[in-house]
Amino acid sequence: MSGRVALVTGGARGIGAGIAERLRRDGWTVVVADLFGPVVCDVSDENAVEGLVAGLDRIDALVCNAGLTFRKKLSDTTLAEWSAVLSVNLTGTFLLARAAETKLRAAKGAIVTIASTRAHMSEPGSEAYAASKGGLLALTHALAVSLAPDVRVNCISPGWIHTNGPAPTPEDHAFHPAGRVGTAADIGALASFLIGPDAGFVTGAEFVADGGVTRKMIYPE
Repeated sequence: MSGRVALVTGGARGIGAGIAERLRRDGWTVVVADLFGPVVCDVSDENAVEGLVAGLDRIDALVCNAGLTFRKKLSDTTLAEWSAVLSVNLTGTFLLARAAETKLRAAKGAIVTIASTRAHMSEPGSEAYAASKGGLLALTHALAVSLAPDVRVNCISPGWIHTNGPAPTPEDHAFHPAGRVGTAADIGALASFLIGPDAGFVTGAEFVADGGVTRKMIYPE
């Protein structure tokens, strides 16, 4: 492989696919790792992550997007379900960063973690997901300090990003101060900036990409 290499996990569909597409357009060689291919990897599996990283000659950027979620009544949530979400969303990012550290340092590279506005606000039945995304915020700034000055580490927290299913309604768009629901391309553009040279003075930061919703006062009518 020649040129800059970005490893994007969970990149086969949704937000991850949008990130991978943008990075390719920007001239990156993109390695997409996902349970659904093209490079199959379970990021919660230590051996699988180490094998994935070992198979790459270089890594200039790591985008930790692989994620798992469910909504379920707290009293019905099993320990196995809780653990699965934490293992993929939070532990997976730790495993990837640890495995890729040497190659990222050599490249003076960057990491982008993908959290969620659910790190700041919640719906019922989302304990595991919220905890995992909140943990990612803390892990991001911890990594930024531990890997400094060689590797920059930042976090994107998307809000409502439409990737599949029914199209958002006019009311859905109007709910956002930005005037529309987000797209995977929005997150791809931000990720590309954060791993690029123009963000050279940015590390340990969270970037909320939610069209302004978490800043909007909402009262019952």
